[in-house]
Amino acid sequence: MEEPTIGYVGLGNAGYPMAACLAKKGYRLLVRDADLARGVRFVEMYPRCRIATSEADSFQACDVVITMLPNGSVVRNVLLGEQGIAPHLKPGSIVIDTSSSSPFDTRSLGLELSRLQVDLVDSPITQDQLHAIDTGGATLMVGADKPEVLQKVLPILKNMSTHVFPMGGLGTGHTMKTLNNYVSVGSIIALCDALVTGQKFGLDPQTMIDVMNVGTGVNFSTKYSMKHLKSYDTGYQLELLVKDVKIAKDVIEKSGFETDLPALALKYLEESLQKVAPGADHSECLESWEERAGVEIKKTEKKEESGKIESVSQQEPALRII
Repeated sequence: MEEPTIGYVGLGNAGYPMAACLAKKGYRLLVRDADLARGVRFVEMYPRCRIATSEADSFQACDVVITMLPNGSVVRNVLLGEQGIAPHLKPGSIVIDTSSSSPFDTRSLGLELSRLQVDLVDSPITQDQLHAIDTGGATLMVGADKPEVLQKVLPILKNMSTHVFPMGGLGTGHTMKTLNNYVSVGSIIALCDALVTGQKFGLDPQTMIDVMNVGTGVNFSTKYSMKHLKSYDTGYQLELLVKDVKIAKDVIEKSGFETDLPALALKYLEESLQKVAPGADHSECLESWEERAGVEIKKTEKKEESGKIESVSQQEPALRII
């Protein structure tokens, strides 16, 4: 039996569906996760794939290894730690890190891997709608120092996504990822401010969301992660959001640009993190806004999507504004 040539490390909320995209396209993957049961489930679903052992040399036959892990420290440990796999990879192998990591750590890691004749590509993910990655709808932001290395991995990247954006040299993918998340964080904080303020003035928070979704206030949170208030089912943990804000703050500060927003965003979200259970969904940050505002926002149930927002029609003059 031919050895799989693509290794995949990390089968969590994002890693599992991303790996599945490749398996569905016929790639034979060698997979590993800290939770062995996830690997077992994956190979049961995709019998052409195999589970890697816990040995450091288990990926030595792979030409490409993809990582999707909680942060850059975990990535570094998997590659260069005590049981690191990188020293056992073939010369000329390529590691694609799709995790959300610091671009500065990525550059440092790339230098260390180059001494082992292993190339690093950063290719973190985002999406234009909730759970788009489950069906191959990911957007990848890619950084690579060598054009020839980028060309080698592009077919793989395209087969597990809908959009691939080469951003520049190594670390530029993670720079784009952190700035994308920073913009998203701004909308989350503004939305939480607006919802508790609106309720204090007698507005219904769910109706506020509906209005924003057909107005200029529309954003990813109003359309997806907080469309149904307190559903808390995005799969993106608050602790990961806090980590991403810390990275964004560091990137912006090291650029030399001065702004107070990153520190303020981090303050609010770290306060939220202290009030929720471990592993809480990032949208649960709303609870700390409720506490500060002295209000309680009602949970709204999901309804069948009709494609229309209930409102007063212009043809039904129940209200006339002059």
